[in-house]
Amino acid sequence: MSTINSQDDEDTFKILIATDIHLGYLEKDPVRGNDTFVTFNEILDHAQKNEVDFVLLGGDLFHENKPSRKTVHSCLESLRKYCMGDRPVQFEILSDQAVNFHYSKFPWVNYQDRNLNISIPIFSIHGNHDDPTGADALCALDILSCAGLLNHFGRSNSVEKIDISPILLRKGRTKIALYGLGAIPDERLYRMFVNKQVTMLRPKEDEDSWFNLFVIHQNRSKHGATNYIPEQFLDDFINLVVWGHEHECKIAPFQNEQQHFYVSQPGSSVVTSLSPGEAVKKHIGLLHVKGKKMKMHKIALETVRTFHMEDIVLADHPDLFNPDNPKVTQAIQAFCMEKVELMLDNAERERLGNPRQPEKPLIRLRVDYTGGFEPFSVHRFSQKYMDRVANPKDIIHFFRHREQKEKNDSDLNFGKLVSRPASEGMTLRVEDLVKQYFQTAEKKVQLSLLTERGMGEAVQEFVDKEEKDAIEELVKFQLEKTQRFLKERRTDAEEEKIDEEVRKFRESRKKNTEEEDEEVREAMTRARAHRSEDAILVAASSDEELMDTGMKGTGDSDDGLPAAPSRGRARGRARGVRGQNSTARGSSRRGRGSITQESATSSRTYKPVSVPAKNMSIMDAFKSLKPEPTLNSSKSYSEDIIYDDSDLEDISIVPTSKVNQRLSATSSLSKRGSQSQTSRGVDFESDEDEFDPFKSTATSRRTK
Repeated sequence: MSTINSQDDEDTFKILIATDIHLGYLEKDPVRGNDTFVTFNEILDHAQKNEVDFVLLGGDLFHENKPSRKTVHSCLESLRKYCMGDRPVQFEILSDQAVNFHYSKFPWVNYQDRNLNISIPIFSIHGNHDDPTGADALCALDILSCAGLLNHFGRSNSVEKIDISPILLRKGRTKIALYGLGAIPDERLYRMFVNKQVTMLRPKEDEDSWFNLFVIHQNRSKHGATNYIPEQFLDDFINLVVWGHEHECKIAPFQNEQQHFYVSQPGSSVVTSLSPGEAVKKHIGLLHVKGKKMKMHKIALETVRTFHMEDIVLADHPDLFNPDNPKVTQAIQAFCMEKVELMLDNAERERLGNPRQPEKPLIRLRVDYTGGFEPFSVHRFSQKYMDRVANPKDIIHFFRHREQKEKNDSDLNFGKLVSRPASEGMTLRVEDLVKQYFQTAEKKVQLSLLTERGMGEAVQEFVDKEEKDAIEELVKFQLEKTQRFLKERRTDAEEEKIDEEVRKFRESRKKNTEEEDEEVREAMTRARAHRSEDAILVAASSDEELMDTGMKGTGDSDDGLPAAPSRGRARGRARGVRGQNSTARGSSRRGRGSITQESATSSRTYKPVSVPAKNMSIMDAFKSLKPEPTLNSSKSYSEDIIYDDSDLEDISIVPTSKVNQRLSATSSLSKRGSQSQTSRGVDFESDEDEFDPFKSTATSRRTK
C-alpha cells in the first residue's frame, strides 16, 4: 500500500469510512437503548473535526427494515446537526448523475441542490437490514435521500444482470471511481457472478488514472457452499474494497494475493451479538487518497460500550470439578463468579482512561459443560449483577460440543472424535431451516408441487420483510402455473398420470434456478400489490363504517333485523345472512332512492373472489378445465363479485357499465342467493383480514 506525504493539499481526498451502524438496535432497552445514537453522533463529529470531503457508509445504517419514529428522528437530527453548514465542498461530480441515482425523484448529489446547504456529503449503500422492500421497493435510506441529507447509491433493480456504474469524483488532480453494490441475497449474487452477469463499468477516458473504490455489503466469510462472495469474484482493477456486513473490525487494508487489491473491513460500530468477533475494539477509518496512492488511519470509537468475553471448558479442570461430586454445581457457580468479577475489574480499568465510555459493560462467559456436568440456574446467577452489567440476562451461556463418530462403528477411536464449533449452528437462516425440515419430514408432508427453495424464500420474505401474503401468493401462483402446464400437455384425467406430470414439472423447475427465481419474484410482486389493494379497501371500509353509523343514527335501520352492537366479527356473519335472507334486506335502501331489494343486496362491489382457486386441488382444477354448460350462469355470477365492502356509490373500482351489468345479473339470480354461492365455494362467513401462515400451510398441503 502506497503512502502519502502531504495529506491536506488540494489534490487529496479525505474520506471517513464506517459500516454497520445499526441505528435503533435495542432502542427500548433501558440501559443500551441510546448506544447506537451516541456512537453515530461520535462518528459524524469525527467527520466534522477532520473536515473530510465526504462520509462513506457500507450499509446497515438502520437495524430494522422499518425503523421506528424515534430512530428516524434521531438520525435526521444528527445528520442536520453535523452535515449541514457553510463549508464548501471541494470535489466535483463528473459522471452522469441521472444514471448514478436513476431510481430517485431527485437524481443529483445533495450538495448541488440549490435549496440545501450541505457541508459534508454522505454516500451510502443499503445493507441486508435496511434493504428496499414493499410494493414500491423503498427503504429507510430513500427517506433520507428524499430529504436531501444522504446520497443513496449502489442500488440494482434487476436480479438477472447487474451493471455497476461508478460515481466519478475529482478533486484537483485526483480522480476516484466510486462503485457500490447494495445487499443482495448471497446465493443469488454468487450465481450471478458465476454466470458472468455482474459487470463493473469503467470510464472511457484514462481508465488507468482513476482510483477505483468499491463498497459491498455481503458475507465475506464462508457460511455455506454459495452463501458468501469470494474475493476472487471481484475485478482486479479495483484498488480498495470496503467490505460491510461483517462485524469484526479488520479495518487495516489487507491485500488479496490473487487479485492484488486491498480489502478493508471496518466492522460494526455497536455490539449486536455476543460473539468473539464483536469483542474486538471498534474503529472507523480516515482514508486519504492522492492520485493512485492511499493511506488508512484508524480512529478508535470512545463511546462504544466495552465488551469482554471468555470461554470455560469444565472438563479441562479435573482437579477442580468432579461430575460425581454432589456439590460440583456450587463449585462451578463459584468459579464462574470469580471469572465474571475478573472481567468486571478489567472493564473498570479500561473505562478509567475513557470517561465517554458507558458505565456498565457487556460481559459474556461461555461454559462448556460437556462431560457429565449439569448447568446451574442462569436467572438466579444474573440477579447478582443487575446493577453492574448491561446484559445481566445473557452473562452465562451453557453449551455442549456435539461429537461426530467415525464411519467405522466397529472400531471406534475416541481420540479422533471431532467436536463441532458452537458458533456453527448460529449461521442457519430461515431458508436453511425450511429446506432441512422438508428433507427430513415424512413422505405424507413432503412438497409435491412447490420446491423447498421457493418455499424457503417465501417464508424468508414473510419473516424478514413482513410480506404477509408471500406464502399464499406463491402457492396460488405455482398452482395456476401447474394447471396451465397440465392443460397444455392435455394429460388424461387420471390421478396417477396427473401426479406423474406434476412430479416431472416440479423437477424441471428445480433444475432451472433462474426460472424459479422469476416465479418467486412474480409471487412477491403479487403479494405487494395485494397489500396495496388491502390498504385501499381498508380505507374504503372505514369510510363506509362512518357512513353506516351516521345513517343508523338517523333511524335508517334494517327492518326485521336487530341492530348489531358492533362492526367487528358480526360483519362476517352478516354477509352470510345477507345471501340467505334477501327479503329481510329488501326494506333497507340506505338513502339510495329507488334501488330495489335485489340491487340493494348487490350494491356492495366485491373484488373477484379467488377462494375456489385457493382451495382447489390439482385433480379438481384439472377437471374444472372441461366446459360445464349447466353451470355457466352461476359461474358468471360468482366471478362478477368484487369484494370492496363499501356502501358508498362514489367509491367504485370498476366502471359504471360493469356495475350495471352486475346489478342486472345479480337481480336475475337473487332467488338462488346463498345456494348458488355455496355451490361455487364462495364463503362469506370467513373474515380473512389477516394472513394466517398456518392456514396457508394447510392450504398448500391440500393443493399437493
